[in-house]
Amino acid sequence: MEIEQTVMVQCPYCAQSFEVLVDLSAGHQEYIEDCEVCCRPVSLVIDVAEDGTATVQTQGEDV
Repeated sequence: MEIEQTVMVQCPYCAQSFEVLVDLSAGHQEYIEDCEVCCRPVSLVIDVAEDGTATVQTQGEDV
């Protein structure tokens, strides 16, 4: 099983897609990463299923 996975997410501000690297061994995670396009802070909520599939939700700080 892979330990890390690259996931494409969409910025809630500029709507551009960018990649985030997810640590699949960490399970549920929440952290903030700057958008690679507009540099605004994006809140990432990551859940990893038992089969190793990562789900990433993005949220702006103004929500």
